[in-house]
Amino acid sequence: MNRVVVITGTSSGIGKALKERYIKDNDTVVEINKEGEFDNQTKFYADLSDENLIKIAFENISKIYTNIDVLINCAGYAVFGATELIGTNKVRNMFEVDYFAVVNCVKFALPLMKKGSKIYNISSACALFSVPFRGHYSAVKAGVMMLSYALRMELKDSGIDVVCICPGDIKTNFSKNRDKTLETNERYKDRIENSSKQIEKREKGRMDVNVAVNKMYKIFNKKKHRPMYIIGASMRTLYFVSRFVPLSLILYFTNKNL
Repeated sequence: MNRVVVITGTSSGIGKALKERYIKDNDTVVEINKEGEFDNQTKFYADLSDENLIKIAFENISKIYTNIDVLINCAGYAVFGATELIGTNKVRNMFEVDYFAVVNCVKFALPLMKKGSKIYNISSACALFSVPFRGHYSAVKAGVMMLSYALRMELKDSGIDVVCICPGDIKTNFSKNRDKTLETNERYKDRIENSSKQIEKREKGRMDVNVAVNKMYKIFNKKKHRPMYIIGASMRTLYFVSRFVPLSLILYFTNKNL
């Protein structure tokens, strides 16, 4: 389709699969990563926790491309553990990559975007359903979702569409790469470690990443978008049910099952 598509976090997982899907349609994919090979043509370096490095990456991109048709904020990782026991610096670092990098990529991409351009922010089903021992991650992804809604309204008159994508369980190395704090105390006993094991157990039952990305890609190519899409039938069903069930009941069963 010959679009210029900027994607963060293409070294693995959803970002990598999205990159391959766009390339298959003859689009120009511009990658922004912290690790890998960089050519300053389609592959640019930026530590996404550093606003200045993000700014430099987009300045270099602007020297080659006069416009950006699609921006996909995909990079991110999770911290795991009891909220009170995870070091504050770990939480801050996650927010830098998962939230502030989205803010900064949008800020520096917008001067290169025009009417008809699209911004897709990859959030998570954890933005919709908070989960024990993943409270900080749920919070940051909820922040990405609310940010996306605000940007959608702010940019409406400019003709730039903003959409939030909330994937459920996808088979990638995301869970394996969590920054885990398994430290515990009398309040939690073995619940933290057991919860971590439950997450790992479900790995085989997760949606294949290419199946998930094909679903996303179909959404991305729609002429009109809803503000938010959930990827995964079980999560869509749960979200629908949650609108009619007391929140206390949702929290009870979530806590019981994890």
